[in-house]
Amino acid sequence: MMKSRPDDEDYWNNSKFKAFTFDDEDEVSRFKESKRAVNSIGRLVEEEDDEDVEKVSWSGEPVGSIAWSVRETEASNQRTEREPAPPTGAADTLSISRSSSGYSLSSLFKGRAKGGSSLSFPDSVDDSPFRLYAPEIRKPKSEYKDFVTDWSPEESSRRLQQGQVVPLEKFRSLRDKLALLDSAISTHDGNVITAVLIHLKRTLSREVLFRELEPRQTALRHFIQHLSESGEQKLLLQLLGALGRREDAALLQYKEHKSIADENKRRDFLKSCLSLPFSPEDSVLLQDHFTLLERQILLQATDRQAECGGRLPGGASVVNVPLITTLAYCCFHHYSESQGNFSSPLNIRQTFKLSEKQFFMTALAARAQMGAWPDVDALFTSRNWLGFTRRKSPLGFQRVVDILHKHSAPTQVLQDYVALVDDAETRISLAQKHKCHDIRHQPNQTYQDLRDRQQLIRYRGKVERGSAEERKIDALLNNPQIRWKN
Repeated sequence: MMKSRPDDEDYWNNSKFKAFTFDDEDEVSRFKESKRAVNSIGRLVEEEDDEDVEKVSWSGEPVGSIAWSVRETEASNQRTEREPAPPTGAADTLSISRSSSGYSLSSLFKGRAKGGSSLSFPDSVDDSPFRLYAPEIRKPKSEYKDFVTDWSPEESSRRLQQGQVVPLEKFRSLRDKLALLDSAISTHDGNVITAVLIHLKRTLSREVLFRELEPRQTALRHFIQHLSESGEQKLLLQLLGALGRREDAALLQYKEHKSIADENKRRDFLKSCLSLPFSPEDSVLLQDHFTLLERQILLQATDRQAECGGRLPGGASVVNVPLITTLAYCCFHHYSESQGNFSSPLNIRQTFKLSEKQFFMTALAARAQMGAWPDVDALFTSRNWLGFTRRKSPLGFQRVVDILHKHSAPTQVLQDYVALVDDAETRISLAQKHKCHDIRHQPNQTYQDLRDRQQLIRYRGKVERGSAEERKIDALLNNPQIRWKN
């Protein structure tokens, strides 16, 4: 009797065998036991004489005989002519796997390799020293889109602007490099322009680079800034020289004096800069700088000797300080010296052509700080052609009062200069601020001009009771000849 169709399907779809799986611990343990059994066979056979075993090929011919070698050579040539060439990398792998195998069928059962080494199965499948070398399958081109280097200059500039890595080495010809530079300039992004310029600096000669940057002023400015920040002074000087900007090159070379710490070496360097092609105005300034540094070195050497002798108090270094600071130093320590002496303030004023206001403010502050009030008075004293003396100042006397008060001038000194203020209201305001009541020794010029009776009455309450100032104010208030406005 025939079985039904469902029974046939169950029969053919079932099997008493099942696939090996590494997840089953029992099967793994059985596999290890069989492996150990095979290895033990190799150790047993290893003791027998290897000379008794004859190695034969599949055709029955002894391996290594002449007939076997000829047959193997012909078969290899026929396969080479009949089979197509395998992909690159696969041919080498296949030849290695066919020819360099060190095992034969007899050595497998003896547990030996051809070279005599013992043959054993590895302890685990992952530790197997044998690998299968398959030809690498090329990925689709779409997967390589981020590594394609045939971008246009515009696309490369756009990717640089987005912060992506772009291989600029593909731009090899001069025309491609200039097109890349022009596209970077069109982005108006300084980082992109600088990145392209760094690439051009590495790949172009200096003459070609300088020539191509000259008509591209935007790129030129970025390149000059990059060289300045990176400290490539030599290349920057060559660039400015090639562009004909001799004054800029001279100014750049002059700035190197800031890095020279020793004052004598700095002085010598400034002296060498005097021959550089500066403009007439800059040449004068450079000459003044050299003269000032030379005088500062001499002044400090002289004063150090005086300090050792006790003739001058110890002070800070006067080298490499501004001109006004040097003048103030001389006003402190050498004010009374004659104009012919190199350390005299008047000599410094004449040598460096300082203005009257610059000299006056510096000398006034220095002598006021020293408390030399006769010297302060002498600064304001001038004589006319008739021999009369009067006080004159290139500054407003209000500013003079503020400077004197800042340096703690006594009240008697302050009130003398408060009385010289032209504006009456300002004069009274300064008197109230600095408590200089004695300015009313000329009351007709102060209050009669104001004709402000109420302000005079309020001011009367600020002076001391029964003092001479109060009696003077009362006399003014009772004077019938003054026409008060309130």
